[in-house]
Amino acid sequence: KACEYTIIGGVMISYLKGTLEALEEDKVVIDVGGIGYGVFMSGQAMGLLPSIGKEVKIHTYLNVKEDAMQLYGFLTKDDLEVFKLLIGVNGIGPKGGLGVLSALSPDELRFAVMSSDVKAICQAPGIGKKTAEKLILELRDKLRLEDALEHLASENEVQGAAAYQGEVQSDAVQALVALGYGSTEALKAVRQVDITENMEVEEVLKQALKLMMF
Repeated sequence: KACEYTIIGGVMISYLKGTLEALEEDKVVIDVGGIGYGVFMSGQAMGLLPSIGKEVKIHTYLNVKEDAMQLYGFLTKDDLEVFKLLIGVNGIGPKGGLGVLSALSPDELRFAVMSSDVKAICQAPGIGKKTAEKLILELRDKLRLEDALEHLASENEVQGAAAYQGEVQSDAVQALVALGYGSTEALKAVRQVDITENMEVEEVLKQALKLMMF
């Protein structure tokens, strides 16, 4: 039975905070008090980690099997919660759930589920059409599109200009979806546009459309 938290010496631990010691093909090694923990992470999450030697905080999920105990790590609680929803879908195990989050960020997954974008979900390794359809059916009432739009609008909300950027991104994504583009594809394209201060939604749309043509 999989445990919700990492359990070490009878103590329940929901995250690891320590020094990033190594990056391997599908996992990282984190030094916590002189003990190196191997933690499996998605490719997207590993790409956002700081350089080796820096301090990191990783939210963890411990999967216990008869012959192994494997730690899975996430940068935010939201990532962890989405992962737990994924592995709750019949036919998707921890590695499959991590594969989905390597292909799609949690917000991209929300867009894909809400728009029934089977093709986007099938980008994940080992996820076929039937499994993608089952995932959409089971998670439609559990993943809210509003959460994705709120995250998009509040990204880097430390400065006013950044808040404006998030609002423009959100409007641009919704406009592309209204034009008939897949929501996941639209989200990825808009996030690649370098939005400057006072840039209008129309200009963001033009640049995003150019990116989607290549």
